[in-house]
Amino acid sequence: MHLLTKKIQEKATKQYKLGSDLEKQNVVAKFFNPTGDGTWYLMNMKDRDYAWGIVNWIGLEIGSFSINELEEVKLPFGMGIERDIYFEEKPAIDIWNNLIDVKYE
Repeated sequence: MHLLTKKIQEKATKQYKLGSDLEKQNVVAKFFNPTGDGTWYLMNMKDRDYAWGIVNWIGLEIGSFSINELEEVKLPFGMGIERDIYFEEKPAIDIWNNLIDVKYE
């Protein structure tokens, strides 16, 4: 599956200059492992090999990941990492706070 649409890529690239500041940018896309753990929330990107966002996998962190690498993941049943097509853009700080609340209740 191609994880990026042109619109998502444009929004993420535009926010690149905001770095890791959760309060000044939105999460523009959500990617997930349909067979297990792993969710990536895209905030910004320089290019397909350097994306920045919230990663909820082995732990919860803010950091970089590669769109190209996510697209190359081979999962059971011939599946791969998918984009949540129903996800609506949200402030990054809201998603982070919600994940912190759920993870550490």
